[in-house]
Amino acid sequence: MGTPDFAVPSLRQLVRDGHDIVGVVTATDKKGGRGMKQTIESAVKKAALEMDLPILQPARLKNPNFIAALRAMNADLFVVVAFRMLPEVVWNMPPKGTINLHGSLLPKYRGAAPIHWAVIRGEKQTGLTTFKIRHEIDTGDIIDQVIVPIHFEDTTGTLYQRMMETGAILLAKTVNRIASGPVTFSRQDPSLATSAPKLTHENTRIRFDQSATGVYNFIRGLNPWPLAWTTIDGVETKIISAEIAGDTASLSPGTIFLPGKGQLLIGTQDYPIQVKELKMAGKKKMDVKAFLNGYQIKTPSVE
Repeated sequence: MGTPDFAVPSLRQLVRDGHDIVGVVTATDKKGGRGMKQTIESAVKKAALEMDLPILQPARLKNPNFIAALRAMNADLFVVVAFRMLPEVVWNMPPKGTINLHGSLLPKYRGAAPIHWAVIRGEKQTGLTTFKIRHEIDTGDIIDQVIVPIHFEDTTGTLYQRMMETGAILLAKTVNRIASGPVTFSRQDPSLATSAPKLTHENTRIRFDQSATGVYNFIRGLNPWPLAWTTIDGVETKIISAEIAGDTASLSPGTIFLPGKGQLLIGTQDYPIQVKELKMAGKKKMDVKAFLNGYQIKTPSVE
């Protein structure tokens, strides 16, 4: 059970390991493209079609027809990677239970965006966890974990790519263990839990009243999606990439400084941030030099 590209290497690895994939459950097709006339299939569906695997695409996970079709597949184990929250009637169905691959070292970063928040909060490492699903989200007993380092120059995008492949190997290890015999589970310590809430328009706005490192982490943690934003001349502007200008005189938080040579600096609590790429609403994504060549900033601070 999965939808985005993150889940595809896991599916391929299970097939390579010789497991009998009796079915793939993924999101329904969507309309997109020009005029919303193009049918867009999930990355998992495309992979399943390529491997000639049976596919179910329920709009509702409690739909009686879907439940019946799922039960008829007679699976020993359900494997979930980047899918929706399952109702108990689904996760409690197979005799060996339902396991999930999660993009953090649980119980840290429980929630919808664990990779983003690990980068945003400046973690030096994160990891992946396989665990058995139960009622409360991301709280089930742990089976296996692996640590993944976070480099200072990583974005969520670069980390995501590494974790996608590492996760497939970890998941395959877990499924092979379950197939071979009894598995020992470890309970999560709730006192160590942290959250990774869903990303919204409000919580992706840059706060320049924090340190330059905090702003830098925030920007790279939201790259490539959904991107951190602020306002320049009252226009919403996404900051795609930036670096810390550590050798520059400090600016008050949110102050814009244009020292020339195609540079755009914004003050923080300590060192300024030097913007490298941005996208102002209504304009294309561009490097800062091209932006400044075609746009004159009128207000010397962000809002």
